[in-house]
Amino acid sequence: MSFSRRHFVYIHEGGPAVDIRERVAGDVAVLEPLGRMVLSDQPADEALKDRVCAQLRDGRRQFVLDLNQVSQMDTMGLTALVTAYIAVQKAQGSIALVNPQRRVRELLRVTKLDTLFQVFDRDDVPSIA
Repeated sequence: MSFSRRHFVYIHEGGPAVDIRERVAGDVAVLEPLGRMVLSDQPADEALKDRVCAQLRDGRRQFVLDLNQVSQMDTMGLTALVTAYIAVQKAQGSIALVNPQRRVRELLRVTKLDTLFQVFDRDDVPSIA
């Protein structure tokens, strides 16, 4: 199986850049947001949605969001995840979250989004990733 890798940096005025690493293995897109997914760091919500939509246009329907490098998340980050989920579901695809840090995992639990998403630890990553 061949991999292709890309790294996207979204820059906006008045705030830090949003980085998203991306790799593709066959029909699976693995997206890895880097840093914080918080309101003050917009446009992380649009950046993630843009990358998911680009992969959907390329025909991919399986997504893994690797959250290992997301150090902080608030409602903006949750909105970005749900927006990505909705886009993938409309295209009859699937999306899983991988390796969220403890604080992010707790936020997913408190908001019950861990019942919407499949959430895996690094050791439990689906073989598709």
